[in-house]
Amino acid sequence: MWKTVIFLIFTLIIVPVIAFYYGQPLSEVQVSAIKSTGIVYLIAAFLSFVVSTITNNHSQVDKLWSIIPVVYAWIIADHGDFSSRMILMAVLISIWGFRLTYNFGRRGGYSWKFWTGDEDYRWSVLSAKKEFQPKWKWMIFNFFFISFYQMGLILLITFPMIKAIGGAPLGIFDYVLAVLFISFIIIETIADQQQWVFQKEKQRLLAENKELKGIFSKGFVHTGLWKYSRHPNYASEQIIWIITYFFSVTATGQWLNWSIMGCLLLIILFKGSSDFSEEITNNKYKSYKDYKSKTARFIPFFMK
Repeated sequence: MWKTVIFLIFTLIIVPVIAFYYGQPLSEVQVSAIKSTGIVYLIAAFLSFVVSTITNNHSQVDKLWSIIPVVYAWIIADHGDFSSRMILMAVLISIWGFRLTYNFGRRGGYSWKFWTGDEDYRWSVLSAKKEFQPKWKWMIFNFFFISFYQMGLILLITFPMIKAIGGAPLGIFDYVLAVLFISFIIIETIADQQQWVFQKEKQRLLAENKELKGIFSKGFVHTGLWKYSRHPNYASEQIIWIITYFFSVTATGQWLNWSIMGCLLLIILFKGSSDFSEEITNNKYKSYKDYKSKTARFIPFFMK
């Protein structure tokens, strides 16, 4: 676990340095946009650490995951003089943020006491592991990974907007990307809804002491989109930010540029996150191992 954490933190520091050093020099406007969003990032990360430490609820970053990118997007759009591409990207990210915020909220993630709300079950499982004993080790993990690394990653995935500042005029490929972006939001919405319906009905049956039959007998969602992918929502999320990167490609004509680091690091994060989630699920449900052997992790029929 510690090796993974060190690797992730290392990539967050080294990858941007290498990317900026070997990439095209940034314009003054781009530098200004990075500084403005960077200030928001530092404040949000620090507050997430402080609040999570005081309340022992480590889902503070989770609460901001779908909100802060929208803030970044409109800050960057302002620096880009609200050009057509800036507005398009900011609107798309806002749609993404609204949907994800709604989904997180209906699961109990938010409360009028902003520091409360349901905590992601994985944090309590992880904090109980021997690697994070005594408590000061978990506090270090919370500071560097949960708070500053994850908040930094949230910032990096919006950097294609900064790269796109001052780019070529909006073209047909931008509209194609926009359609793809919305398409995967729809797919992610369907996946989350299927999981929501399954879990709500399962909890109702358990509350009424009824036997779990049919699709509920396995204990985990495995129908609908989940029949073809173990994490269709995660897959869509990654693709959405890959699409966001390609807006920087249409703006600059450069197929490879420094703003790709955000979506690449996101892919690494989702690999680790899904590994940990599946470890828990595998220990909880006997039939999950068989489901896992027959179903792709992210992309259907590919890389099981």
